[in-house]
Amino acid sequence: MSKFLLKNGSGSLCCKGCGRQDNKLNTYDWLADIPGNAEEQDMVEVQFKNTRKGYYKNSNRLPLEKGDIVAVEASPGHDIGTVTLTGRLVPLQMKKANIKPDAEIRRVYRKAKPVDMEKYEEAKSREHNTMIRSRQIAADLGLQMKIGDVEYQGDGNKAIFYYIADERVDFRQLIKVLAEAFRVRIEMKQIGARQEAGRIGGIGPCGRELCCATWMTNFVSVSTSAARYQDISLNPQKLAGQCAKLKCCLNYEVDAYVECQKRLPSKELTLETLNGTYYYFKADILKGTITYSTDKSFLANEATITAKRAFEIINMNRRGEKPEKLEDIFRQDNARPKDLLEQESLTRFDKSKNSKNKKKKKAEAAPIEKSGNKPATQPVKEAQADKPKENRTRDNQPKEKNRPPQPKSNKNKDDVTIKAAEKQETAGESTEEKTQRPVRNNRNRNNRRPKNNNRNQDKEKNNSGQNTTGASEQGNTNHEE
Repeated sequence: MSKFLLKNGSGSLCCKGCGRQDNKLNTYDWLADIPGNAEEQDMVEVQFKNTRKGYYKNSNRLPLEKGDIVAVEASPGHDIGTVTLTGRLVPLQMKKANIKPDAEIRRVYRKAKPVDMEKYEEAKSREHNTMIRSRQIAADLGLQMKIGDVEYQGDGNKAIFYYIADERVDFRQLIKVLAEAFRVRIEMKQIGARQEAGRIGGIGPCGRELCCATWMTNFVSVSTSAARYQDISLNPQKLAGQCAKLKCCLNYEVDAYVECQKRLPSKELTLETLNGTYYYFKADILKGTITYSTDKSFLANEATITAKRAFEIINMNRRGEKPEKLEDIFRQDNARPKDLLEQESLTRFDKSKNSKNKKKKKAEAAPIEKSGNKPATQPVKEAQADKPKENRTRDNQPKEKNRPPQPKSNKNKDDVTIKAAEKQETAGESTEEKTQRPVRNNRNRNNRRPKNNNRNQDKEKNNSGQNTTGASEQGNTNHEE
């Protein structure tokens, strides 16, 4: 027994009640930590292969706990099983299994010894081959049956054959052939499809282990009316379980749906309004709302109202009155809480995938567009390079609208003096010189190479220096005059 100490040091937690979860019909013993629980009852629950269980009497008062392997009485010989429950819960389980008080109860011999375990492992190793060969024998005899599983007794003296058959089968000849073939005592047990699924086990569409393999022992018949009450589509692929029968869980909530459906109006009643006639389309039984349509065959002009509002309109129609609208104008709908985390959305994981796919497509399309524009622009640039600078026309120049705005440069004192000198120079020139001066093209000037720009700037600086000296001399002569 392993113990887990609490953080505050006030006691310990015992895991006696826990067992291996790979066993079918596992039971949690929530009374295992109570002192003296195992000594109050001498009955013990022992589990064998898959879902087969038995109840035995601990007449020798052995200190048994959950998980111990014991040898129990059988006919003939003995069998090997695992203790799954002790103490006060055993009588409750016996009552649940419909075991009568006057039934013969066998006893526990001892805890399993190494010799017992060797015989047990040897017998278990023959089960699969025995099942395959027995199926061939049944097919040769022409019997309409399916042998689903074979279980050997712990000492190997007896074998239990579990079979499924739709009709009554006369297997007397089969027993004789099997006894001669395997040299053991033969026992035949008929099981249903649900019991076979429980013995095999598996995972259901809900993501949990099958109910027939974990806790269900009594199988109640399930009909399609249970699906109709819950407004479930009658799709056999969705309604059937792994046993190819209707799911047992269809019966779990039928009573709740039947009670809620009594509070809704009949599907055959129509609602008359000034706008037209509304027919029943669908209903949310648990929420208590009904959706009506102006057409019987398909959804048109849908209107969803509560069951209370539907009964009000039905009573008005019986009195010969018709409301203006199907919805109640004065009724204020309570704000439905928003699912901010999108925990109720079935497509919450698909959205992230779609966004990632879109980003990938955009990233793949971008280099393709760039590579497609390159060959169209290269010949234009080559043609411009072949032409001389003076012959370049405005057609080859980029438009000013598409040009990015140029940042404003900081003005220096030298630039200010140069511009002032240029203004004085233009003011002193004659009109003839202005006409003879060629018109400046701002676009061509801006698109010149940086070498020519530097040469022009140097010339302008030299000319501005001469103009400034000339302007100062003219000012002095004027002052003297």
